[in-house]
Formats: sequence, C-alpha cells, structure tokens
Amino acid sequence: MIIVHHLNNSRSQRILWLLEELGVPYEIKFYTRDPVTLLAPPELRLVHPLGKSPLITDEGVTIAESGAIVEYLVECYGGGRLIPEARTPERLRYTYWLHFAEGSAMTPLLLKLIFMRVQTAPMPFFAKPIARAIAAKAQSTYIDPNLARHLDFMEGALLAHEWFAGPEFSAADIQMSFPIELSRARGGLDEKYPRLMRYLERIHARPCYQRGLAAGGAYAYGS
Repeated sequence: MIIVHHLNNSRSQRILWLLEELGVPYEIKFYTRDPVTLLAPPELRLVHPLGKSPLITDEGVTIAESGAIVEYLVECYGGGRLIPEARTPERLRYTYWLHFAEGSAMTPLLLKLIFMRVQTAPMPFFAKPIARAIAAKAQSTYIDPNLARHLDFMEGALLAHEWFAGPEFSAADIQMSFPIELSRARGGLDEKYPRLMRYLERIHARPCYQRGLAAGGAYAYGS
C-alpha cells in the first residue's frame, strides 16, 4: 500500500490527485504546518532527512521530490496512462513541463513569498524602512517581471491545445497545477491570462481532483 506523507497546503496535494487519476489505493499520513512559521513539522524528518513534503513510501521504499514521485507512479502504476507515447512531440512537451513546474516556475514564486514576508516581518523600527525598501525593489525590478514573463510563456503554451503536453490530459498537467494555483493566489495570475484561468477551471472540475481534495483536507489553492 502506498503511503502519502501529506502536508496541508503543499505540493503533496497533487500526488493525491495523481493517485486518484490512476485509481491506485493509498493511505494518508497527515502532517500540519507550524501556525507561526508555516514550516513542516519535525516529524517529517523521521521519514526523510530534509523533512519536506511530498513524500511517499511504497513497499518499504521512500521517494521524495514531486517530479520523481510523479514519474515513479506513472511508470509503476500508469500502464501507459497519463503519459504520451515515447519519441513523439507530445512526449517531449510532457517531459519539459514536468520539469519546468519546479525547475523554473516555482523559483520566482518562492522569492515572492520570501520578500513579501520580509515586508511584514517584525524587526527593530530603525530597520523596517531599509528592509521594506530592499524587498520592494527586489520585487519590482526582478521578481514581478520574471513572474509576468513566466505567465506569458505558460499562457502561450496553451494556445494550440488545452493541456500542456498536447490535446490529452497528462501527469504534466498535474505537476503544473501547483505553480499555476500559486500564481493565482499571489503571483499575478488573473483575467489577463484567460487560457490559464480556463485551465484552472478545467483541472478543478475534474472528479479525481475533487476526490483528492476531499481526501487531503485543507488546501488554500483549490478554487
């Protein structure tokens, strides 16, 4: 039985969704973020040294990293589903977006989160203007332009087809869901990007997405 070590409001939600799409039985072990730091609890370090989610255990093997977990589950349990045929343009796009989700898309989103927290973090009064000015400058000159560039790129990728790998839904779409949902929450994704907005509507309407959401509990980005 696959065990998903599931952290609330995290990337592990898409692993639950993938397992629902594959129809694979699984169990969930729940972990909750620290309400002050929003970090994962130390108990996750008992599963993996980095103490991050998602993690799965399957037949005594622990697998970390979203992309590695997606590839493992599709290879072991997909039976050819949710992945385009090898040596096709769709397969190349599938591989690209599977890695783009964490390799490119998440970097400016995480920087956005960090610098937003700098602006609101408690600190000595004399340091606040300096810290806030630096954070605002970093966001306006580097982070926000990069977020816009990524959103433009992703919007254009959906011009020919409604899914990232091509005309068929794939595991790459599951992997891409988190940075797009995060972009909607705080990365500037709005009605200026109609294809991405419709994309979110499509994935949120999928029955397996809804079942994964019900199984995983609180998730701030699912609507």
